[in-house]
Amino acid sequence: MEGWKEFLEERERRQLLRRLVPSGDRAPGVAVRSGRGYVDFSSNDYLGLSAHPLLVAAAKGALEKYGVGAGASRLMSGDLAIHHELEEEVAAFKGAEAALVFNSGYQANTGIVPALFGRRDAVFADQLCHASQLDGAILSRAKLLRFRHNDPEQLERMLGKHRGSFDRALVMTESVFSMDGDRAPLSALLAACRRHRCLFMVDEAHATGVFGPQGRGCVEAEGLAGEVDLVMGTFSKALGAFGAYLAGTRTVVDFLVNSARSFIYSTALPAAVIAADLAALRLCLAGETRGEELLARAASFREALRANGWTVGGESQIVPVVVGESARAVSLSKSLAERGYLALPVRPPTVPEGSARLRFSLTAAHTPAQIAGVLEALGGP
Repeated sequence: MEGWKEFLEERERRQLLRRLVPSGDRAPGVAVRSGRGYVDFSSNDYLGLSAHPLLVAAAKGALEKYGVGAGASRLMSGDLAIHHELEEEVAAFKGAEAALVFNSGYQANTGIVPALFGRRDAVFADQLCHASQLDGAILSRAKLLRFRHNDPEQLERMLGKHRGSFDRALVMTESVFSMDGDRAPLSALLAACRRHRCLFMVDEAHATGVFGPQGRGCVEAEGLAGEVDLVMGTFSKALGAFGAYLAGTRTVVDFLVNSARSFIYSTALPAAVIAADLAALRLCLAGETRGEELLARAASFREALRANGWTVGGESQIVPVVVGESARAVSLSKSLAERGYLALPVRPPTVPEGSARLRFSLTAAHTPAQIAGVLEALGGP
């Protein structure tokens, strides 16, 4: 335990210490902490589906039919027909041959890459890729090379210099970046992959449900369905449920069933979760989610923040207000909390040094009055 206490003390001194703060009652757009209600601008429940009656009813029905837990991994006796039903619908939703469900986005990214790539391979990752993507690359023991954020030209140069030294190569990015809220230039990245014989993996965790026709994601929005080799996404954000998936070829999915350790050695997701995932997916297909309205609301919010003098990034429902120092981000967050708004600070190491921020997540549950209220409470720099 030597050094652990000192680590925590140093984190606290630099205002980087993370703490768990439990919420009581919760609903889309609202969180209750210590008996006080807050308008929640830190949730990824972008479409407010977590409490949707159809998701709740689907989960209840599966709970009554199958019980609480799956009882085993899917390669033992935990595999149910409803798992396959979800995978078939995900594959169709993403324009792929097949799909595989994982227990979480982290387990997906840390299972897929190590299964498909190894010591003689290379992974080229956007500098701002999610920690789970980078951890997957590290676990694979492939050579990890990082290119400047959203810079396909630098990627092209790096591929020209290094690609020939490795057997296989993977380029990976997020389609909507979780901390910056901006979009990747998917078409340009894919073109570089094709020129240099690389596989292309896109994490659609923050795009699925919001972008593209029927919420199919940025890959579909850019006309690349069926072109991207590995499309990963989650059910736990805009879709309001839980779990993750990989959509790709039948060969890739079958290979992962036999090689992805995070899939093989995990108890299967409960049927109640899978049923809720299916219900959310079907709401998207029915056109009931209206992601374009959410994006328009976020654009107006972003414009108002800039008019008030803030440095604001993104082009999605994720609106980062970059303030620089961690102490400033913590102070602003506390000030907003005093006014009844939950907008939590994001600090290093989650984001680079000097780029601490308030990360606002706009959701379909937020009312115009709530958005106007948080703008007034935040004021100017």
